[in-house]
Amino acid sequence: VQLVESGGGSVQAGGSLRLSCTASVRIFSILGWFRQAPGKEREFVAAIHRTGSHKYYSDSVKGRFTMSRDIARNTVYLQMNGLKPEDAAVYYCATGARYGSRNAADFGSWGQGTQVTVSS
Repeated sequence: VQLVESGGGSVQAGGSLRLSCTASVRIFSILGWFRQAPGKEREFVAAIHRTGSHKYYSDSVKGRFTMSRDIARNTVYLQMNGLKPEDAAVYYCATGARYGSRNAADFGSWGQGTQVTVSS
């Protein structure tokens, strides 16, 4: 499985970005977003079930970030609103098989990441 992220960039605090992740295969169970800031561990952000009907988020982004998917395009999106400086990181998408997991070890294929920078 190949995953390609896009949509990162630089915004001011309070701004918005929409990240995209396109998969090379149509069928996957779970697709998640993680992020990693310099000097920190990779952190779970959000994940969506392949049906698109079930999603879950980390407490730090709940209410600000929304995940969705376009089945026809094999693409999932992460709409990020109300960005804060602490949201700055490289964002990665990854495929998983355990719904509800927030552990990076439960996710197999990873994209190359897209940088998000948030200035205060």
